[in-house]
Amino acid sequence: MLEKHLKATGGKVFTRFPPEPNGYLHIGHAKAMFINFGLAKERGGCCYLRYDDTNPEAEKKEYIDHIEEIVRWMGWEPFKITYASDYFQDLYELAVELIRRGHAYVDHQTPEEIKEYREKRMNSPWRDRPIEESLKLFDDMKRGIIEEGKATLRMKQDMQSDNYNMHDLIAYRIKFTPHPHAGDAGCIYPSYDYEHCTVDSIENVTHSLCTLEFETRRASYYWLLDALSLFQPYVWEYSRLNVTNTVMSKRKLNRLVKEKRVDGWDDPRLMTLSGLRRRGVTSTSINAFVRGIGITRSDSSMINVDRLEYHIREELNKTAPRTMVVLHPLKVVITNLEVGSVMDLNAKKWPDAPLDDASSYYKVPFSNVVYIENSDFRMKDSKDYYGLAPGKSVLLRYAFPIKCTDVILGDDKETVLEIRAEYDPSKKTKPKGVLHWVSEHSPGVDPLKVEVRLFDKLFLSENPAELDDWLGDLNPESKMVIPGAYAVPSLKNAAVGDRFQFERLGYFVVDKDSSSEKLVFNRTITLRDSYGKVGK
Repeated sequence: MLEKHLKATGGKVFTRFPPEPNGYLHIGHAKAMFINFGLAKERGGCCYLRYDDTNPEAEKKEYIDHIEEIVRWMGWEPFKITYASDYFQDLYELAVELIRRGHAYVDHQTPEEIKEYREKRMNSPWRDRPIEESLKLFDDMKRGIIEEGKATLRMKQDMQSDNYNMHDLIAYRIKFTPHPHAGDAGCIYPSYDYEHCTVDSIENVTHSLCTLEFETRRASYYWLLDALSLFQPYVWEYSRLNVTNTVMSKRKLNRLVKEKRVDGWDDPRLMTLSGLRRRGVTSTSINAFVRGIGITRSDSSMINVDRLEYHIREELNKTAPRTMVVLHPLKVVITNLEVGSVMDLNAKKWPDAPLDDASSYYKVPFSNVVYIENSDFRMKDSKDYYGLAPGKSVLLRYAFPIKCTDVILGDDKETVLEIRAEYDPSKKTKPKGVLHWVSEHSPGVDPLKVEVRLFDKLFLSENPAELDDWLGDLNPESKMVIPGAYAVPSLKNAAVGDRFQFERLGYFVVDKDSSSEKLVFNRTITLRDSYGKVGK
């Protein structure tokens, strides 16, 4: 058996990344990819992308296409793309052989009865039925003669074992459901417990790597391969990736999507890989995060999301060009600058570029009307405040110092409508506060208007999955949409997926909802943790 295996593999390491196509991949799958594809790459071996597609009721072509696309986005190239459904005929023939060897039987218990008997370690009344009878009934199951739910094929394992996963697991069940990949694949489908290990063996996988919740299934894995006299891969389990303030159960993610509590599988607040990508997170920063946390067998740890955010900032700080956007614009009229005059100033684009490198700058217009953040102005000054206030000066970044000379209030005598200021063209004034700003593009023409979406943690608790009312823990302020932000004109040609650092506000990416009429930006992450709350 080993000789045949080595002939097929050439002595190379063979692994597989085996997702079920019943939802979108999340950050936990990034770790599984890193381990399976990474081990094969490190050892000069091969890694399959294999769909464990044995449950047609939960699977969709949409999920199949997404998985292949996101695996490649994560930087991995499969040796081959295969499906468990590719082997349905082989698996059926192996099941027939299992019955012939006396290791499987057709059972007529209901799901509730199976559960009760397994918990009480009681044999099914049909466990010792004749082999020929089980063969005939299994054929009837395959041909659709038996109704759905009226029979299953169960493995004859060890009902007295202390391991619940040895209590006669189901190998096949009847489902009159078309398959998203195989089409009309018949009326019976193999279970995960039956299919997973047999396909590992058929594909000559050398190392079957999975998360620790499958450790108790290792006995069943080897029992079945031994019962069928098949090659046995080496099985090793590692801790799953748990990240704070999110859920990663596909069942919970599916519910969030179906109940429209989020905006689809790629909602930027989710820890799905498509959600992270839409938020502007790069695959390289995700892989750096996975590499940084390491691979252990300790399954009790919860990784703080701050560790992921560290790697995101590390990369974007080096790669994202700087620009200026004002989220909540407050008009400032510079009274000592001639109306209609516009100066083009050089704003620095890259953080570490040489000062004499022209490509490290971009032009920003400066006119007598500029806009600052509403939160950067107060009517009353204080020592620990570095923004603008009546009689106080601040520096407009890349431009000039300005001093507030007057404030125009609304009818309520509280709402600030407009600020009047004078600028210092000599730049002799040296204020402590430095503000980002955006100017009119030309006299009477507002700056580029963009939509900005700010995101915070989706859940308030670090571990919402442990809560009975986990949906009640959703953060009501996890998303804020700002439809009327102002941006510098150089952003008008930004394309979907382009990333920027908005000075003082964080890192942003152009969202797929953008159009020629309106640019939409998602905040990937704040500049530092102290800016972590939505709206800051």
